Amino acid sequence: MNRTDTLPDIVAGPLLRRISTTRLVLWLVATRPLNMTLVLRPGHADSQSIGLAHHQQCIPIGQRAFIYLIDCELESALPCDERIEYDLQVETQQGEWRSLPEWAPWLCYDGATYPAFVVASRHHRLMHGSCRKPHHDSADGLVRADSWLAEQQSASTEWPAWLLMTGDQVYADDVAGPMLRAVHALIERLGLVDEWLEGATVDDSQALYRSPDSYYRRAELLPDVTSNVALRERFFGGVKKPVFTSANAHNHLMTLAEMLAMYCLVWSPVPWQIIAPEAPALDEKDAELYRQEQAVIDTFAEGLPQCARVMAHLPSLMIFDDHDVTDDWNLTADWERAAYGHPFSKRIIGNALVAYLLCQAWGNDPDKLNPLVHHALTLLGGGDQPLVCAEQDGLIERLLRFQGWEFQVPGTPALIVLDTRTRRWRSERSPHRPSGLMDWEALMEMQQALMGAKSAVIVSPAPMFGVKLIEGIQKLFTLAGKPLVVDAENWMAHRGAANTLLQIWQHSKTPGNYVILSGDVHYSFVYDIVVRHQRRSPHLWQITSSGIKNTFPKNLLNTFDRLNRWLYAPWSPLNWFTKRRKLSVHPRDPDRASAGERLWNASGIGLVTLDEKGHPIDIRQLDADGSEVVFPAREKPLI
Repeated sequence: MNRTDTLPDIVAGPLLRRISTTRLVLWLVATRPLNMTLVLRPGHADSQSIGLAHHQQCIPIGQRAFIYLIDCELESALPCDERIEYDLQVETQQGEWRSLPEWAPWLCYDGATYPAFVVASRHHRLMHGSCRKPHHDSADGLVRADSWLAEQQSASTEWPAWLLMTGDQVYADDVAGPMLRAVHALIERLGLVDEWLEGATVDDSQALYRSPDSYYRRAELLPDVTSNVALRERFFGGVKKPVFTSANAHNHLMTLAEMLAMYCLVWSPVPWQIIAPEAPALDEKDAELYRQEQAVIDTFAEGLPQCARVMAHLPSLMIFDDHDVTDDWNLTADWERAAYGHPFSKRIIGNALVAYLLCQAWGNDPDKLNPLVHHALTLLGGGDQPLVCAEQDGLIERLLRFQGWEFQVPGTPALIVLDTRTRRWRSERSPHRPSGLMDWEALMEMQQALMGAKSAVIVSPAPMFGVKLIEGIQKLFTLAGKPLVVDAENWMAHRGAANTLLQIWQHSKTPGNYVILSGDVHYSFVYDIVVRHQRRSPHLWQITSSGIKNTFPKNLLNTFDRLNRWLYAPWSPLNWFTKRRKLSVHPRDPDRASAGERLWNASGIGLVTLDEKGHPIDIRQLDADGSEVVFPAREKPLI
C-alpha cells in the first residue's frame, strides 16, 4: 500500500498486556485522540460493551501520535479457559463507528469474526523468547508463534497463558540503515516530539536527522575531545568482540522520537504502509551495505501482520535486557561512570528507558508505573513542542534511580520476573570487573517471593545456569581486564551474587519446583538441576530460548558445544573449579540433534507446558523455519 494523505486512526496495536478475569489491559498507538468502545463476547455468556472514556490513559508523543493504555476493571468476571472474542470499536471523525475487523482485518484468524483471548485458570503453558533483531537474516519467531496459534484456534485450552518476552524486544543499539531511514520517515509522518541535545556536535533532533553522520557514522556526533575516547569505545561499539559477535552501534538510536518510532515499526505493519523512505546519500561501501540490509528488512516487514495478530491474541509480559537500551548496559562500574558521566550518552540511555516505560513496562504493572507515566505526560505536554531539557533530564534521573521494574503475577505457579539490569551488585575488587546481575537486596526480595512457594516460574533474561565453557572464557577475559570484549555478564561472574544465588537454592525453605526461563545468548538449551547432598532440595529447570530472530555464529557454537561436553563431562575435575559444584546439572539433548549437540542454534520461540505441580512436562522450541525441536526428559528421573 502506498503512502496516503489520510492517516489511519491506529498505527500499532492493540497488544494484549496484563489480563485476569476482572481486568484487561491493552496498548496501542493512535494518530489522534480517540473515542473507543470495547465489546467482549464470552462463548457462553452475554456480551459486555464498555465505553472506554474512563478506562484509558492517553500520552501524546507527537503532533499525530498518541499512546493509549486501556485498563478496564470489569463489573462481571470473565470465564476461565474459554475463548473470549473482543472488538475494539473506534469512532471516526465523521461520527461513525468502525469495528476492529474493519480497520485491522489482519488481526483476525481465518474463519474468525473477531480476535480473541483466553484467561487461563493456571499458568499451564508459556510461550517465551528473546532477542528479535529485525536485520538478522533469518525468519521471525513471532511469525512462527502466529502460525502455531492459528493451528490451535479450535482448542482454546491449548493456548499459552502468557507470551513472555524476556529481553531485547528492540535493538536500540544495533540498527540497520533501512530501518533507521524508516524510523526517520515515521518521525516526520507522525510529527514525533523533538528535543534539544547537549554534549553532541548537533544542537537538536532535527539537526541530527539531517546530519551527514546520521547513517553509519553516529559515533562522529560526539565532540572530538580526549575525554570522549572511553565513551566511544564502550558506548558506540569501538571494541571488537572476536569471541562472540562484533557490536555494530554506528546507527545507535538516540532521540526519544527514534526510540518510540522503532516500537511502532517492529510491532505493526501499518507504519510501513504510511511511509515511503528513500535511501539517504551514502558512500559506495555504506550504500552496498544498505542494499543488503534492505532485502532483510523488507522480508521482516512482510511478516508483521502475523506478529501483530499473535500479540493481539496472547497476553504479553515484557522485561528489558541490554539491547532494549544499549549493548553491555551497566556491565561494570567503570562502564556506568563513562556512560552516565557524559550528558549525551546519559540522554540516549534515558530516552531508551522512557520509551521502554511507555511501550513495554507500563502494560506489565500499570498501578506501580502510573506515577512515572504521569511524570512523562508532564514532560511531553501536548506532544507538539520540543521537550524542555531540564524537565527531560529530571525524568531521566528519576528513571535511572527507580527500583521497581521487576514484577510478579500471582497464579499457579507464580510468575516472578526479574530486573537483572538496574539493580547491579558492583564489584568491590575492581570497577573494571563485571557487576553482579542483582545486588544482595534484590536477591533477598526474590528469595522472599520464593519462600514457601511450592512452584514458581522465574524469568531471568540471562540464564542463571549457563554453558560452563563460555562462562569460563568470559572469566579469562575478565581476568585480563577486558570484560567488554565478550559481554562477560553471567550469574557466576560476580562472586557475591553467585554465592547468594546458590545459597537461596540451598535454603531449607525453598524446596519447590522452580522453572527458570531465560534468553540473551542466541541459542537454546535445557538443564535439569538438583542440589547435591540435600534431603529437601528444590528441583530446578533452566530453560533458555534465544533468539526470536537472532542466532549464534554456527561453527563457533558447534566448537563450544563439543568442547563443553568434553571438558565439563560428569567425570571431569574441572567441574570442581566452578562455583556451582554443589549442584548436579544434567543437560537435555534436543531430539533433532545430529551429533550429540545440546545447544540448539536456530531462530524461533520456546513453548513449555507445566503440570499442576509446576513440573515441565513438555519443552520445545518452535523454529522460525516451521519445524520444531523437543527437549525430552531423561529416561532416569533425577533424585
